Amino acid sequence: MNRVGIIGGGQLAWMMADAAKKLSVELIIQTPSQTDPAVAIATQTILAPIDDADSTAHLAACCDVITFENEFVDLDALSHLEKQGVCFRPSLSALKPLLDKYDQRCYLRDRHLPVPKFFALEAGSSTRTAEFPIVLKTRRHGYDGQGTFILKTAEELAAILKTLNDQPLLVEEFVPFDRELAVMAARSLTGEIVVYPVVETQQENQVCHRVIAPADLPASITVEVETIARILLESLQVVGIFGIELFLTHEGKVLVNEIAPRTHNSGHYTIDACVTSQFEQQLRALCRLPLGSPALTCDGAVMVNLLGYESSESDYLDKRQQLAKIPGAFVHWYSKTESRLGRKLGHVTVLLEDSSNLRQRAIEIGHTIESIWYET
Repeated sequence: MNRVGIIGGGQLAWMMADAAKKLSVELIIQTPSQTDPAVAIATQTILAPIDDADSTAHLAACCDVITFENEFVDLDALSHLEKQGVCFRPSLSALKPLLDKYDQRCYLRDRHLPVPKFFALEAGSSTRTAEFPIVLKTRRHGYDGQGTFILKTAEELAAILKTLNDQPLLVEEFVPFDRELAVMAARSLTGEIVVYPVVETQQENQVCHRVIAPADLPASITVEVETIARILLESLQVVGIFGIELFLTHEGKVLVNEIAPRTHNSGHYTIDACVTSQFEQQLRALCRLPLGSPALTCDGAVMVNLLGYESSESDYLDKRQQLAKIPGAFVHWYSKTESRLGRKLGHVTVLLEDSSNLRQRAIEIGHTIESIWYET
């Protein structure tokens, strides 16, 4: 039996449970809290901060390979373990150019992959030449909109800078996109690459609310996104699965927004709607198994995040039961004990069997789900 160590015990690790059982894989988790979702499904749990390299050494002694649920790790500390023979997938060299958003932008640009215009904002440097609006990002540890600011004036920028305490920052041009897209892609140790359907993601305040699969796109745009994914994974020699977020402009130009070197929210629909879920695909890559088919098993799907809208402790059972009655719905509840504003508590995927007007029907279903979930 393969033993896979996971640094991080949130819902992304928790959602590996079914795939692990199917593939006879044991999951061993390093996570800081006994209440983290993946603790419930792990064969063994090491309770420790995810950046605690000594605990990761203990994790390594218990498993065959280590992967990551998130990117908030100390690569320098982990590199000592890698030199001692600990197997990380993806490798630390594949992660290194991606964890800092400025480094990630440079890496993509240097490989002639399309990105928004950008520059690093060093402490004390001038932004007088910037054309507003701009997007300001902290270079490390931002997710779900945290550390991202859309600013319209120099005054807004100055006010934000006072709150960021000289953190390393990235400035990007604001892209007035037509739609936001995403794609999951996986690469095996032998170099086999599979690419999932390109999806449309619908964000509010930089947080994903809905995913529509597949995105309604011209074939040329789909091919371009798939090509970007293949170039990126091959360039980095990735072993594992990556999520790639992109912008599609009104002029039909594709720009890479951000890379997630792991399973990703935009791929949750694959659990119910694809031959091989993103979580099974990740484990297949880690365990040297042939990659599975990424094909849809239905005409389409819509995934809606269930986000916290209040501070409380509740399992929202009544609402979950209402959601489960929607035809074609699959409700995934992360068993988190505390709700707070914007926290991801679960998601619902609805399968669509008729491809006609798929995008409009997906949006309508999304609104139905949200009317049930957010009703107070």
